[in-house]
Amino acid sequence: MKKILILLFFIASIAHAQQKVIQLYNGAAPGSENWSWDEQFIAADKNMFKTNIVYNVSKPTLTVYAPDASVANGTAIVICPGGGFHLLSINSEGIDVATWLAKRGVTCFVLKYRLIHSTSNDPIQDMMNMINNKGESDDQTKNVIAMGISDGREAITYVRKHAADYNINPDKIGIIGFSAGGTVAASSAFNYTADNKPDFVAPIYPFFPDSMQTAIAADAPPMFLVAASNDQLGLAPHSVSLYNKWLSSKHSAELHMYVQGGHGFGMRTQNIPTDSWIDRFGDWLQVMNIAKGTASPGDEQVDRMQRTLKDWPNIQRYADDNEKLKAVEDKKRVVFMGNSITEGWKNNDSSFFINNDYIDRGISGQTTPQMLVRFREDVINLKPAVVTILAGINDIAQNTGPIKLEDTYGNIISMAELAKANNIKVVITSTLPANAIPWRTYIHPADSVIALNKMLKAYADKNKIIFVDYYSAMVDDQKGLPKTLSNDGVHPTLAGYQVMEPLVQKGIADALKQK
Repeated sequence: MKKILILLFFIASIAHAQQKVIQLYNGAAPGSENWSWDEQFIAADKNMFKTNIVYNVSKPTLTVYAPDASVANGTAIVICPGGGFHLLSINSEGIDVATWLAKRGVTCFVLKYRLIHSTSNDPIQDMMNMINNKGESDDQTKNVIAMGISDGREAITYVRKHAADYNINPDKIGIIGFSAGGTVAASSAFNYTADNKPDFVAPIYPFFPDSMQTAIAADAPPMFLVAASNDQLGLAPHSVSLYNKWLSSKHSAELHMYVQGGHGFGMRTQNIPTDSWIDRFGDWLQVMNIAKGTASPGDEQVDRMQRTLKDWPNIQRYADDNEKLKAVEDKKRVVFMGNSITEGWKNNDSSFFINNDYIDRGISGQTTPQMLVRFREDVINLKPAVVTILAGINDIAQNTGPIKLEDTYGNIISMAELAKANNIKVVITSTLPANAIPWRTYIHPADSVIALNKMLKAYADKNKIIFVDYYSAMVDDQKGLPKTLSNDGVHPTLAGYQVMEPLVQKGIADALKQK
């Protein structure tokens, strides 16, 4: 009895470890109703590609790789392995990709789409024969390619219809494919319906010549492309063509073209830059706000994060300079408290600070929580007559994570109240106009900037604090910074700072007159 229980437990454990497999169609797949052959598998040590392969797929399936609930982010992706429509590189271009993405919260569906029937036991040689025009007819190949593309569309349809079953956002369902699987993935970006439209597409070294490319729809999905210049099949231009056409039609696209890597690198380790293409894909998913938690930090990012953890508000940045200033009494001292806009001010127009004996305490990238923590060290302890406070855009950009606009406002007000409590006159300045965030393109800041400025001005008016309105003097008709005043839409050029300078100087003068 004990042995039976152990055996049952073992069987149950195996069953639990197995992934859920879904038949893509109810009944026979359309167009291949008479296909009766069975799917075959060849292990990595038994074929020249040295990776597990599947061939003779006649009944398309989806295999689910679900993330742990603690990291699931609601994004889903259909994964299409490649293999010249003769076989599927099921691990390197399928399961390994799914495993990587699932660990980062993405629900993955590995698609086994229909393939050309191999009558031999060597689908790799059959594929080589096709490439060398020694195999099956063009009509046979075209028919199977069309079936594979149909399977890709049907896979997206299935995932969207069953989104609730997998806790998936139906508006965040994409597709990635490699080589022939890239043909399947890229095709889904054309001639789609509401049910089978992908929300993002990632063809990886795809076969997708211009002859397969039709009109690009106005609502075409964003595209991520990867290939190597030394692709043995000469397919690198296919990725370049797709990228150029996406750009020329005003759609979002990202292309990574590696000098080395060859064709079919997938998740293989070659100890060259292509090994990290999946990290770039994870970065892209996060930058595009398609999926959270997929970006992989590089060495520089890790180093920066470690420094931030040790000194989150960056109090050490100005520690030495502050000690020197504290030794010198200056009853007319003015401190400019801010972020990169303030820091960049001194870099762009150092004479403005030198000639007026102003103190710049801007730190690039900082949000108001960080500024509030360092406010005593960088402002109060310097005993200035006036402090100007310029902040908010990095909060809206979520540089240190999501934050409510009311909390940003509260942090700025807290700095003002601390200054007043220490007999320091306060000049609150408006946040500069911005209608886009270059480093977080999915955030649209214009209305938040307007709302924050409205709250700050109301507080200043109520409490008889000087308010300097940079916004009205600099905004264009798109609620942003004009190109004449900024190169990136957030940070002023010298011309932008020269608009700001007389405004803030009047504000400082008015503050000094207050009793």
